Amino acid sequence: MSADTTGAAEASSPTGASYRYITRVPGVRSGHAIVAGTRIGVHDVIGLLQNGETVDTLVGRCFPNLTRAQVYECLAYYEDHRGEIDLLVARQMAAEPR
Repeated sequence: MSADTTGAAEASSPTGASYRYITRVPGVRSGHAIVAGTRIGVHDVIGLLQNGETVDTLVGRCFPNLTRAQVYECLAYYEDHRGEIDLLVARQMAAEPR
């Protein structure tokens, strides 16, 4: 991971891929992967998609400050880090009141 001038670390994958819109910032969302410039976790985006939202509803209603490119990059990150993100989504779903 390479650090940028804001102290954020660019996220990378075990395959060596790097992500333009995904980062990790110590102290923000427990250091988990987030969309750069936001506090929105990759697991937030993926959790909503797994529960029936679409890319269109995510950028139009749920997270209007995100671009389609950012959402698609969350999906790419998820593909490379499925175990990590699935665990975070499961923990988040278990913590929500029913």
